[in-house]
Amino acid sequence: MSLVLYQHPLASFCHKVLMALYENGTPFESRIIDLGNEASRASLVRLWPIGKFPVLRDETLDSTIPETSIIIEYLDRHYPSTTPLLPLDPTDALCVRLWDRFFDLYVQEPMQKIVADIRRPDDARDPQSVAEAQALLRTAYGMIEQQLSEKTWITGDSLTMADCAAAPALFYSETLVPFDETQSRLKGYYQRLLDRPSFARVLEEAMPYFHLYPYHEKLPAQFRPEKSHD
Repeated sequence: MSLVLYQHPLASFCHKVLMALYENGTPFESRIIDLGNEASRASLVRLWPIGKFPVLRDETLDSTIPETSIIIEYLDRHYPSTTPLLPLDPTDALCVRLWDRFFDLYVQEPMQKIVADIRRPDDARDPQSVAEAQALLRTAYGMIEQQLSEKTWITGDSLTMADCAAAPALFYSETLVPFDETQSRLKGYYQRLLDRPSFARVLEEAMPYFHLYPYHEKLPAQFRPEKSHD
């Protein structure tokens, strides 16, 4: 197998790349990284000393590609298929890149700050940081609602890299700061993402790991673990 993705099925940024791979049926080998296992972590660090996943290894072209947006653009360029995830038109491509970064920076990052805080000991919690992250999510939701006017996907009629960024970001953030009654477009968009076969497959594969998510009881009903695991 030419392409090897180093990833973990629970990680939202890995979901972004997995959705892109499944969207186009791109063949690849998945290697699940357990950061708590020294040997497993070492296999990732050898490729990318930063030690964060996902990382794509292309044996055919002898390339190691980190960072989700770069991975997806790399796939679009070197392994194109039926769904171009970045438009050829430069102006349209800039719009996709903008919204891709928007979801990474203003939905994923505040979501991860809130999740990270709940994992800390009680005396190390930072309520102000959590409140700021929640406020940023609410602002982001309002901007997404406005952007979706007369659009099926975040930048238009076609699914793109920006939607691959949106799907996992919204999946987890909605458990922390639910969408409100004024955000009907956002709710509809979120449902379209859940229904997209590529993202549905990502979530199905993540199911065995959802009990590890601290807010798993707030996941959509079909994804909640039947019981908590030790």
